[in-house]
Amino acid sequence: MGPSTKIIVVGGGIGGMTAAVAMAQAGMAVTLLEAAPQFGEIGAGVTLSPNAMKALDHIGICEDVARAGIEPTRQRIQHWQDGRILRAVERADQRAKYGAPYVTIHRADLHAELMKAAQAAGVTLLQDAAVTDSEGNSVILHDGRRMEADVIVGTDGVKSVIRNRFETTPPHFTGHVAWRALVPAEGNMVPLAEYPGIHIGAGRMITRYPVRGGTLLNLVFFARQDGWTDEGWTIPAEVSDLTATYEGWCDEVQAMIAAAGRSRLFKWAINARGPLTDWVVEDRVTLLGDAAHAMTPFLGHGAACALEDAVVLSRALEASDTVADGLRRYVAARHERTSFIQAESNANADRMQRQDSDTFGLATLRDEESLGLFTYDCRTVAI
Repeated sequence: MGPSTKIIVVGGGIGGMTAAVAMAQAGMAVTLLEAAPQFGEIGAGVTLSPNAMKALDHIGICEDVARAGIEPTRQRIQHWQDGRILRAVERADQRAKYGAPYVTIHRADLHAELMKAAQAAGVTLLQDAAVTDSEGNSVILHDGRRMEADVIVGTDGVKSVIRNRFETTPPHFTGHVAWRALVPAEGNMVPLAEYPGIHIGAGRMITRYPVRGGTLLNLVFFARQDGWTDEGWTIPAEVSDLTATYEGWCDEVQAMIAAAGRSRLFKWAINARGPLTDWVVEDRVTLLGDAAHAMTPFLGHGAACALEDAVVLSRALEASDTVADGLRRYVAARHERTSFIQAESNANADRMQRQDSDTFGLATLRDEESLGLFTYDCRTVAI
């Protein structure tokens, strides 16, 4: 498939941008539609495991992203009450072991690298282009414009409009809420940035890692909580939420809460989707990323799955004589893996937040590395 194949990508997040770049580099005519008034990403961090970085290598920006982020050499899992290390993980060997680095990065820095790649590849980038409906080979924008393409790719997140072509069931609340903050990596935050990781306890956990050259520490607090189901990345929160939720946790946790209270703090409900039986409608519409398989974040693989989807979709279309064949190859290559990761991510929340105060399920922990997720290579997987 070549320049005569017109692609519309709905959604300018990490997965959408990567898909647009990959398909444009493969010679297709790609238009990317972003609902926001300008392209960009929120102020938060993201972890890119080696399998995710292989996707970025496919479009030529792996090392640029690695330089813009941080390659941690170690991580740890700590007890909520006294901070003792329950498990230590070495990360210095990731390139040698998996053929790609393990990177933590500010989402805006990753998006900036994707934006440069999209412009260089000739992607048509349209902002303030929210899609409100889709039918046949068309999408309808909020201002009434109708655009047509040979392939429509929905990468528009957990509340995907394009997914309505497959089902109308809304996202469901997972029972977890989260708070996020970016705090300066200074004072008592320096040791936590230098040795990133997770504090775990019954029904709650906290993730931290450095971004922006180690100048900022990304904090994400998770808790099981009923009665609050608002989904969205930019809902302001009060530090009193954290103080009450993590009462009695160790001094390091109290220090992180204090730092979050001096920064901008946001809260959101974690919503997800159940697996679809198929990701193709009318041999021309497909989904990737959260639109296809929104999952809980407890394996840290939401972004990685979107990046893998993007590359495999591009490869499948490029290798096929027809759109229908390309989309079928894409689904065949990706559906089983993403459904497995969805299920394991949900199960991991239960394992890591058990009531067992000694190990919190670490004896039976199935994390992203032990599950073999890092060995996957979207550049070469059979299509």
